[in-house]
Amino acid sequence: MATVKFHVKKDDMVKIIAGKEKGKTGKVLRVFPAKGRVVVENLNVIKRHTRPTQLNPEGGIVEKEAPLSVSNVMLVCSSCSEAARTGVRVLEDGSKARYCKKCNEIVDK
Repeated sequence: MATVKFHVKKDDMVKIIAGKEKGKTGKVLRVFPAKGRVVVENLNVIKRHTRPTQLNPEGGIVEKEAPLSVSNVMLVCSSCSEAARTGVRVLEDGSKARYCKKCNEIVDK
């Protein structure tokens, strides 16, 4: 199976565009390319019932972030500070960088 390229990376600020968390923004914590999902910090929080283990002797109900589909998030541009579509541009030195299609600025630092 080939690796899938996403429009978002770890530590990007994204805005949720669909689902129960629509309109909220957060930072990407993890990316799952094989499943097409991302985990966003403090969004899409679910409750899991866990049994006691040596690491967690209490057990009980644990709240954690669940993965979202990558199609439900949009990258927030740092220069125009709103969610925008992105493209890929080849720079002068031959490297590739993402850019905002609204303000035409490079998103990658």
